[in-house]
Amino acid sequence: MIIVGVILLIVLALLGAPLFAIILGAAALGFHSLDTELAVLHIDIYQMANSVVLMALPLFTFAGFLLSESKTADRMMRLSQAALGWMPGGMAFVALIACAFFTALTGGSGVTIVALGALLLPALAKAGYAERFNLGLMTSSGSLGLLIVPSVPLLIYGIIAQQMSQQLEMPQVDIVDLYLAGLVPALLMIVALYLWCLWAMRKDPVPKQPFSFAELRAALWEARWEIPLPFVVLGGIFSGFLVVSEAAAVTALYVLVAEVVLYREISLRRLPGIMRESMVMVGGILLILGVALAFTDYLVYSGVPETLFDFIQTHVESKVAFLLLLNIVLLVLGALLDIFAALVIMVPLILPVALRYGIDPVHLGIIFVANMQIGYITPPVGMNLFIASYRFKKSITELFSATIPFMLVLLAVLMLITYVPSLSLFLVRD
Repeated sequence: MIIVGVILLIVLALLGAPLFAIILGAAALGFHSLDTELAVLHIDIYQMANSVVLMALPLFTFAGFLLSESKTADRMMRLSQAALGWMPGGMAFVALIACAFFTALTGGSGVTIVALGALLLPALAKAGYAERFNLGLMTSSGSLGLLIVPSVPLLIYGIIAQQMSQQLEMPQVDIVDLYLAGLVPALLMIVALYLWCLWAMRKDPVPKQPFSFAELRAALWEARWEIPLPFVVLGGIFSGFLVVSEAAAVTALYVLVAEVVLYREISLRRLPGIMRESMVMVGGILLILGVALAFTDYLVYSGVPETLFDFIQTHVESKVAFLLLLNIVLLVLGALLDIFAALVIMVPLILPVALRYGIDPVHLGIIFVANMQIGYITPPVGMNLFIASYRFKKSITELFSATIPFMLVLLAVLMLITYVPSLSLFLVRD
C-alpha cells in the first residue's frame, strides 16, 4: 500500500498537482508507515500557527506589494542616479544599488526587473553602456536584495529553523541574527559586481555624469516619505526596540500611509485588490510551510537525517568537502525550484546534517539564500531569465550568455561567504 501511495504521489507531481498536496501526502504516508496516528499532522500545522515571527510574513509582503504598485521605483532610480551617478561606472553602481534595495523592500526578484527594467535599461544605454552588458547587469541584479532586511526568504528559513530547534536540541535561530548576518555578504556581492563593471569597462570607460546638488536636493524631496523607511526597519530591528513582527507592522502601516495618504498614488478603490493579491501569495506560502513542517517531523521521527548524515560521512569526510557538495546541490535546486519551495523542502533535510558537521545554522541560512539568489539566473528554470526575456524581448540564451560574467563573480563571492563564516557571523557572535 505504501509503495502504491508513493507511486501515486510521483505521478500526481508529474501531472502538476499542487506542491502542498504532494508534501502533505508524503507526510501522511510516512506517518502511516510508522504506525502513527495521522492526527499528528494537524498538531504540527497548528504548532506553526503559534509562531510569533510568522506574523511578520503577511505584513512585510503587503508592504512590498504596496511599494511595487506605487512609483517608488521611479523615485529610487532618480535618487540613486543623483547621488551616485558621478562615480566611475556610476550608472552601473546606480543599477546595483537600486535593484538591491528595491528587491529587499518588495521581496520579489521578478518585480525588480519588471519595475526597474523600463527605467534602468534605457538609462544605461543613454550613458553609453553596451547592450549586452546592460542585459547581463539587469538580469543578474534582480535578486541582489534577498539577503537584505526585510528578506522574506531569510524570514522563512528562520521560521523553519525555529520549528526544528526543539527536535534537534539546538539553540533557537533568531531572525534578527539572520538579518545581521546577511548584511556583509550582500554588500560583498554589490561591491564585487561593481568592481567587475569597472574592470569590464577599463578599455572603453563611460564618461562620468556631472554631480548636481540641485538635482540631488530635488530627488531627496521627491522621495522624502520613503527615505525614512529603511531606517525605520533597520533601526527598529537592530536596536532591539522592535521585535521582527512589530517592525513588520510598523513597516506596513508606514508604507500604507505614505503611498495612500501622502503620495496618493494608490487609491482606496485599488487597496482591497492589492490586499487580496498579497494575501493570496502569503496564503500559498503558509500552506506549503505548514505541511512542510509536518513532513519535517516525519523525517526526524523516522531517522532520515541520521541516515543521510551517515551516508554523506561515509563518502564525504571533511567539512570543506561537505560545504562544496552543499553549494553544488543548492545551485542545482535553485535552478530547478522556486526559492520558497526549495526552502521548505530542503532545509529540514540539510539543517540536521549541517549541524553534525559543525556548521552554524545562521551561517547555513546565508549560504542557502545566497545559492538561491544565483539560482534565479541559472537555466533551465531560472526565474529572472524568463522574466527578463519577457520584459526585454530577448531570448533566454542571449540573456544567459550576457549574465555569465556576473554569475561567475557571484559564485566567487559565494565561495568566500561559504568558507569564511566570520563574514556572516562577526556581527552576530560576540
